Amino acid sequence: MFDLDAISTCLSTSACVVNQVTSGLIIGMLLFLVASGVTLIFGVLHVINFAHGSFYMLGAYFAYTAYQITGSYFLAAAFGALGAGVAGVLFERLIISRVYGQNVLMQLLVCYAFILITDDLVKVFWGAEYLAMGIPPEFRLPPFRIAGGFVPPFYLFLVAVAVVIGIGSLLLVGRTRFGKIVRAAAINPSMVSALGIRVPVYFALLFGYGCILAGVAGALAAPVRSMTPGMGFGILVESFIVTVIGGMGSITGAFLAAIILGLTRSIGSVGFPLFVDGAMFLIMALVLIFRPTGLLGQGQLR
Repeated sequence: MFDLDAISTCLSTSACVVNQVTSGLIIGMLLFLVASGVTLIFGVLHVINFAHGSFYMLGAYFAYTAYQITGSYFLAAAFGALGAGVAGVLFERLIISRVYGQNVLMQLLVCYAFILITDDLVKVFWGAEYLAMGIPPEFRLPPFRIAGGFVPPFYLFLVAVAVVIGIGSLLLVGRTRFGKIVRAAAINPSMVSALGIRVPVYFALLFGYGCILAGVAGALAAPVRSMTPGMGFGILVESFIVTVIGGMGSITGAFLAAIILGLTRSIGSVGFPLFVDGAMFLIMALVLIFRPTGLLGQGQLR
């Protein structure tokens, strides 16, 4: 099950290290974008958005449709992100806002119903077969050669976009008036409302922004992954693992945990391909045993 020789051979070859690290970063950045949305929503609204993977799926399908119409990947990615955000705001206002303060089981049942409905709607509008966008013409360039390994330009673009969005999310939460209001509302929504601030509007916008992050991840993944109804469930599970390891409410923790799990999955595919998922859950279990709040979680949004 474990092939230590394969791992040591890969780590001794610069080309293999570059390829595996690149693969790990791609996986990690997609997980980070989804998980950061999960942790933002939980940190403020205290809602476990079990339907978050559906917005990742919607972002991919919206981007695919926009790309077929416009032929521009950048417009398609923007449309995918905004489409997922609008869907998130509607979901929060029409459904999730009605189960605030309810027990976790009620929230999970509502989210699971939304997952089933969304998956069927995707089948109605896009069909049940696999779809593929393919690498956009803008990125059909020779790969960069780094230390003997080859890195496609689109992969560098994906990592750069994820890092920029992550920094932007930290600044949004920590430095803007919007961030100060949502952080205050996370602690005492009644007091914030007494100041004349429409807390439900800010909650809806925050929920929508979290879904935009998932939509961006779906749009970024569309050129390199096949699209199929239900595609959001797999990344949902992994994003929750990232959130738990990094710490609920910590965007920085989600970034660190996503890189750890991304590298675990990429290196694990070389040395223990049959135990990759098990290794991810093992890491989560160890973190919960020795640091229940997560690597950087301290019970607050940051």
